[in-house]
Amino acid sequence: MIDVSPLRPEDRAAWEVLARGYKTFYQTTVPDEGYEETWRRLLSGTELYGIGARLDGKLYGIGARLDGKLVGIAHYLFHTTFWSADSCYLQDLFVDEAARGQGAARALIERVAEASRDRGASRLYWTTKHDNTTARALYDQIARFNGFIRYDYPLQ
Repeated sequence: MIDVSPLRPEDRAAWEVLARGYKTFYQTTVPDEGYEETWRRLLSGTELYGIGARLDGKLYGIGARLDGKLVGIAHYLFHTTFWSADSCYLQDLFVDEAARGQGAARALIERVAEASRDRGASRLYWTTKHDNTTARALYDQIARFNGFIRYDYPLQ
C-alpha cells in the first residue's frame, strides 16, 4: 500500500536520490548546493515572489512511501491567475524506476489534487516531455491533454 505524506527531515537522503533521478531524466544539471537549497526551501517554506501575482510563499513537497521506503516525490505550488481562482502547478513528479506501476505516481497526483480542491484552486496542471510515454499513459487516464506546448525563452 502506498502512503503519501509531507516530506520529513529524515527523508533528506532518499529525497535527493529521487530528485537527482528526476533531473537526470530531464537532462537538467543542478549543482550539489542546489539540492541543499531546494531541500531547505521545501522543509521551511520559502518566500516566492511573482510580478503582479500572489504566491502563498511556500513550496510543497510530498513523498510516496512503499513499505516505509520513500519511492516517489512531488513538488508543487499555488499561484494566482488573471481569469480564475488560484491554480496549482505540479512542478516535479518522480517515482523510483523499481517502484513504478504500483500506484505511487497516481497517489501523489491525487494528494496534490486533494490539496488543490481544499484550497479552492481552479485547476491543477503540469508539464512533461512529449516522449515520456510511460508517464503520459497514466496522465491520459487521469487528466486531459489540452494541446498546449510549452516554450522556454533563454534568459542567459
